[in-house]
Amino acid sequence: MKIITDEHCTGYFFPGHPERPARITRTLEKLRNQTELAITWGKPSLVDETAILRAHSPQLIARLKQPEDFDTDTPFHPNISDYARLPVGGALDALKAARHGESVFSLLRPPGHHATRDRIMGFCYLNSVAIAVLEALATGAKRVAVYDFDVHHGNGTEAILLNQPGAAFFSIHQHPCYPGTGTKNVGNNCFNYPVSPATPREQYRQVLSQAFEELKKFKPDLIAVSSGFDAYRGDPIAQETLEAEDYFWLGESVRKIGIPAFSVLEGGYSDELPELIFAYLKGLAG
Repeated sequence: MKIITDEHCTGYFFPGHPERPARITRTLEKLRNQTELAITWGKPSLVDETAILRAHSPQLIARLKQPEDFDTDTPFHPNISDYARLPVGGALDALKAARHGESVFSLLRPPGHHATRDRIMGFCYLNSVAIAVLEALATGAKRVAVYDFDVHHGNGTEAILLNQPGAAFFSIHQHPCYPGTGTKNVGNNCFNYPVSPATPREQYRQVLSQAFEELKKFKPDLIAVSSGFDAYRGDPIAQETLEAEDYFWLGESVRKIGIPAFSVLEGGYSDELPELIFAYLKGLAG
């Protein structure tokens, strides 16, 4: 199992904000102290601006350096433009690792799947998964699927990849919930699976399974996984019911598809996040 991380990503914070440095530091502590998984470690590479510009407008990139908050959930931080590039580099390196047959997870913050081409929102500044998918398609991939199991709809990834040839987007998420999108399929390649708050685990897992089956029909040669751990029953900003064993099952399900895949961290704000990520990684590793 390869983990791409860089503790520099913990260098910014806003008091009381759920997207906090401890998400990374406590998970790293867990992974470094465990003995069940053999882990190789990597740091994210510097990002080529060309890759970012496939997904985002020059105006958005410029806006990252303007010192005012982006919305009520997404504050400006000094050097946030640099911090936002770390998970982009992680996703691009994870893409390369997956192409070489490695099982790989990018453990970096901030998350990305709410960032659209032109808008920074929902704790997200740059959309790492969308950038990596467009990079894959630009460098030889024919069909790339995104599987987004974060409890919030990946509206930014959907908006960027909408009707993009060779890409398909599958999102399983709570509704009603932030950002209020994802109630139906859109375009010819974006498939949404909204679930009600407090959906029983077994029923939630059936929806996750249904999305996997539809993804397989797309016949991708590469899978990008937006791995959010906020459908956990104890997450403070959603109302779902999943347990650690469900995240093990998700990792196992990705592995059993048998197609190169890479996973990046999106949401997940409970104190149990390290255990949830560890369960997912064990499922991925087999």
